Amino acid sequence: MGDYIILAVSCILINNILLAQYLGNCPFLGTSKKMETAVGMSFAVVFVLVMAGVITWIVNEYVLVKYNLVYMKTIAFILVIASLVQFVEMFLRKSIPGLYAGLGIFLPLITTNCAVMGVCLLNVQDELSFIQALASSIFYAIGFGVALILFAGVRERTLLARVPKPLQDTSIALVTAGIISLTFFAFKGMV
Repeated sequence: MGDYIILAVSCILINNILLAQYLGNCPFLGTSKKMETAVGMSFAVVFVLVMAGVITWIVNEYVLVKYNLVYMKTIAFILVIASLVQFVEMFLRKSIPGLYAGLGIFLPLITTNCAVMGVCLLNVQDELSFIQALASSIFYAIGFGVALILFAGVRERTLLARVPKPLQDTSIALVTAGIISLTFFAFKGMV
């Protein structure tokens, strides 16, 4: 149990996929202007990341390693992630059309979200067991959601502030992301 607590703290705070490893910055910057869009993207990424982490672990363990096809890992993982994103996209289009419209182009971009691929590759690279890979995927996904929602809250406040013209929009977002990531680096000494 203690190992999973350490894994949770590590994935959510210390090695946060967005703020410490800075993977997945396209949806991070693109969907963080409004809180409801950030929450919707967080849930979509949580679902895709957890499912992709589990399915890619199974594909790697029982297909790629077993038949000595490890060199096909990247292609296999991309196919799994793309399939899951298509499922999420169809579900949102039918069930929550407002969120689907709000996410726009950023929903299909989950397929190329390097945070999702990064977690899948980390699970395999670190030779985690199935349960550890599942837990790691869940905790990295929670960390992604926490960072995205936190950033959206801060970014909504910056939209109300008087920002100098050269720093408006993406520039102030990058500066803000850098400052928030510095706060997450304070967790490095915890474990």
